[in-house]
Amino acid sequence: MLIAPKSKGLNLLGLRPTGDFGPLTGYTSKRGKPVWFLKAPPTSPPTGWQTHQRNVFRQIARTWKAMPEADRQAWLSAAKAAALNITGYNLFVWYQITKNRTAIATVERQSGITLLP
Repeated sequence: MLIAPKSKGLNLLGLRPTGDFGPLTGYTSKRGKPVWFLKAPPTSPPTGWQTHQRNVFRQIARTWKAMPEADRQAWLSAAKAAALNITGYNLFVWYQITKNRTAIATVERQSGITLLP
């Protein structure tokens, strides 16, 4: 069921919605208009691959939380110092998935902060 709010309350400050907001899911149409509809429950259980991927991201989050605060702060500071458009946590997640040491070496060089041993 599509919802067309009469007020622009859900389109705050000109944001282009994507994802869930409470009981609603939103996206921006090809015409640039926000589209909102009631969130529907899944119709089938997750596949094995989906479960695996969710577990990978859970483990990365656990690893991040288990890191010393100084190490987490280094990732956050490096992303900011290198003027990346992502947070240090996002950079850490990306590295854990890709294991691209060359890109991290570039971030280290640009930021002056050592991230990897």
